[in-house]
Amino acid sequence: MSRLLHLDASARRESFSRTLSGIYATTWRAANPEGEYSYRDLAANPVPHIGQAWTELCDHVLANGITDIGRYGEAVRTPEQAEAWAIVEPLLDELVAADVVLIGTPMYNYSIPSALKAWIDQVTFPRMKLTGRTFVVAGARGGSYGPGTPREPFDHEERYLRDFFLGHFAVEDVTFVHTELVNALIDPALAALRTKHEESHAAARELAGKLAAR
Repeated sequence: MSRLLHLDASARRESFSRTLSGIYATTWRAANPEGEYSYRDLAANPVPHIGQAWTELCDHVLANGITDIGRYGEAVRTPEQAEAWAIVEPLLDELVAADVVLIGTPMYNYSIPSALKAWIDQVTFPRMKLTGRTFVVAGARGGSYGPGTPREPFDHEERYLRDFFLGHFAVEDVTFVHTELVNALIDPALAALRTKHEESHAAARELAGKLAAR
């Protein structure tokens, strides 16, 4: 049985990244009627930032060479650490159980929203591996950051996530679906690029559906 974990991180209730992730999730659920589906809205219900007790859990895992995710709970030795683990455990359980992790996220200030970064920090421990899972990132960017564009060097969203999933989770199966130039709908200086935005969004919607049905 396949399992999909769906995360949204946009601060906007109605956003292009939410639209794309929604298309993927709806198509995936139709194609996998017996599959399991979990959803978290990281913007509406933010995950707390890590604190001192979390760092102590992380240090214990590293110092004792614990690589089995199922053993991370052994690191709890104080009431404060128990409180930190109570935040981590359900998030980690959802992630480990998933075959596909779908992340709807905009680019904010050349990178990812702090809400998504907080989730990443909570679920990441030294030398953990999630090999065999698929990650799909449904994104939206105000400008154009694709290969060969002037702003390509400023893309610290896709580059960060791709490097992170490979470097920390040993996951190579990562696909990005972007709607670009969304600011062309708002910024008068970009108004001439609205057609390019519409083309980008249409292509992204189509790709999201095809990936989910695959």
